[in-house]
This record gives sequence, C-alpha cells and structure tokens, in this order.
Amino acid sequence: MKISAVVVTFNRKKLLLECLNALRNQTYPLDAIFIIDGPSTDGTPEALLECGYIKELPPKKGNWSWETKNVIYSPINNKPIKVYYVRLYKDVGGSGGFYEGVKRAYEEGYNWIWLMDDDAEPREDALEKLIRYMNLPGVIALAPTVIRPTGEISKPHRGILCFKKIFPMIQIPLDESKYKSNQPVQIDFVSFVGPLIKRDAIKIVGFPKKEFFIHHDDVEYSIRLRTVGKIYLIPDSVIIHKENIKKTSLIKKRFLGKTIYRIPYNKLWKTYYGTRNLTYLGRIYSKSKFKFYFKLLKRWAVSVGAIILFDDHKIKRIQFITSAYLDGLRGKFDNEKPKRILYGGKKE
Repeated sequence: MKISAVVVTFNRKKLLLECLNALRNQTYPLDAIFIIDGPSTDGTPEALLECGYIKELPPKKGNWSWETKNVIYSPINNKPIKVYYVRLYKDVGGSGGFYEGVKRAYEEGYNWIWLMDDDAEPREDALEKLIRYMNLPGVIALAPTVIRPTGEISKPHRGILCFKKIFPMIQIPLDESKYKSNQPVQIDFVSFVGPLIKRDAIKIVGFPKKEFFIHHDDVEYSIRLRTVGKIYLIPDSVIIHKENIKKTSLIKKRFLGKTIYRIPYNKLWKTYYGTRNLTYLGRIYSKSKFKFYFKLLKRWAVSVGAIILFDDHKIKRIQFITSAYLDGLRGKFDNEKPKRILYGGKKE
C-alpha cells in the first residue's frame, strides 16, 4: 500500500511550508508528496529549495508545466518520502491544481491519495488514525475532522448533500454532535481539506473537474465518489484549516439600519465561478426543476436589485452576474470570461 499527499498551493509559501512540515512528521509516514504550484510569484520555489524539498529552481517561463523530483526523509523512522514539485505556468485555479495532482499521483500508482490546500495542517497522527479504517465495507474516501486554528470545528467542510435545496448551498453541514462519535460517520460531502481517496474509486470516476476553476469542485467530486462507494468522517483524525475569512476588503453600506457588505469591483471576478458552478450542479442534480429555476430567478433578481441600489459599474456587474447564471445553465466553462466582461481581459 502506497500513500501520497497532494498539496495545491498559490502564493502562500509560509503556509505551504507549515503544511509540508506537518506531512513530513506524520506518525504513519507518507510515501510521496505532490506539490502543485499554480504558479506562485511570492518566492515559493526559492523557499522550497532553501528547505530542501527541491534541488533546483524551475525556469522562469514555460509552456505548461515543469516537474522535478527529490527525496526527503521521515524523522519518525527515516523512511524516504518522494517529493514531486510541479510548477504550472498557467493559472488553472484550485480545481485545475487538484486535477493535475490527483492525475499525477494516480498515474504513479499510489493506492490512496490525500488531498489538501496549502492552508491545511494535519495533526501528526491524522493519517495514522485514517488508515485504521481503510478496510471498512465499501469505503472509497476517509475524511478527518476540520478545525479552525482557534480549536472549534469548521462544519462547512463535511456534510450531507441536499438536492432539493440547491441555493444557497447544496450541502448541509454535519451536525456537531456527529463529531463526538468514536466511530466512523458516513457522510455525502467532503471538501478538499484532507480527504484520503482510494485509487479504485478514482479509476472509475476519474479526476476532479478542472473546468470549475474554483468553488464547488469538491461537491461535484463527492457526488461522483458516492456513486461507487462510501465516504466516512473519522472524528478523531484532525486537520487544521487556516482559512482566512476577512471582511476588511469588502465595502460597507448601510441599508435600513443594517450593514451590507459589497465586493469591490476589482475583486468581483472571483465570485463568478461559485455562481456558475452551483447553477451547473443544480441544473443536473436538483430534485425539483421548478423550485430550482424559481429560486435561481429570485436570486438573480435580488442580485440585480442590490447592484442597482449599492454598487458602481452597474451595467457591467449586471452583465457579469447574468452571465454566471446562464453559463451554469448551459454548461459553458470559459474561465477567462469574468475578467473579459469586467475589465476587458485586463488582470486586476
């Protein structure tokens, strides 16, 4: 049995090094780590070189990707751990990064693949506690508990899928009481913060959907995984997620005595993918198409009304949000489109 980790990173070298250190120090040592860098501009390759994860720097420019291999050693038992560093030369988002990482780990023959972003830090015994349950009947994925740095459970990362109520979230977070169990808990949905996925399942369902770019790619993949087996939460296996949720970059507006937060125009492009991808999933999987289209129309109308009331660049914003819904309904995945609509193709 060979186990590899896949870490997707972009411009967070400090967090990446903390994640890699946690992986290196697992009490059940990994066989390999795939680092998918897509493509960082903050000195990530230099940091990896300095810390001994890679032995050479990637070229400054390339057509698609550049890969180098190295070997580090587990401080637990001095076991060699292969390190594959993949430098992408095009921004393909988190979805594209996970696609690339899972594909490469699968093609290298690893039996189980452990997925996470660079802002995840598994506790040293996280993997050891997961592998105890690899032989559960029908198991195709095992998921640790996700906690915030403050210690509380981050519930949105594990849950049950609800195809009756697509908006605003297709997944219902798992009740906190489930985390108190000493036994595995079967779930429908696992985010890409720490799932350990079986090779046999990947062979059938394929790789994460790279076209999503960001947002809801883990939902889509969970739906596919559930068609071939069972996903289990392992409550006593823990991974820390250092997600940085800030409202400081948002614009505050007052309306009827309430504070309304609005997204600045130069940051707006990132919101397109979540709306498009959730709409796409709803069109395919919603149990009641009437309710789905009714709620979609209602959400669109509310969004347009808020733009008219609160925002600048009103025409562009309305065109932008309308396009996100329509592209989801049509299944169109042009990931350069949001910037073309908002900024004429110029990067903000």
